[in-house]
Amino acid sequence: MIQPTLFEENTKKAETEKVLLYALGDFQSRGLTLAARELPLDRLRGAFKRATDKFNLEEFSDEKIAENLEKLGAKIVKVPNYVAKHPFRVTVSDDLAERANKFYRESLKNDQRENSKV
Repeated sequence: MIQPTLFEENTKKAETEKVLLYALGDFQSRGLTLAARELPLDRLRGAFKRATDKFNLEEFSDEKIAENLEKLGAKIVKVPNYVAKHPFRVTVSDDLAERANKFYRESLKNDQRENSKV
């Protein structure tokens, strides 16, 4: 059995954080309000899918998204499964929304620079 090293765990954590920040920024870039608003996770799933596609990662489970968003500072409320297919409600703070927006804009700038070099 291969055990992950400390560095591999930190790399995965950093990648997950990048994906989540990118997704939250992507959501906002479409003119949708994110900060200080409770949203069902289902409303954010498209942004998370686009983000995992961009970073060439497998789509995250609802639980992984909720757990890692909470680590970033979002408020997560679990609702019963019979209430929603994706049973979480997410409230993102103003600070986290701004951080995500900044990360998203920087990612776009970096992508444009890379594309102009080609």
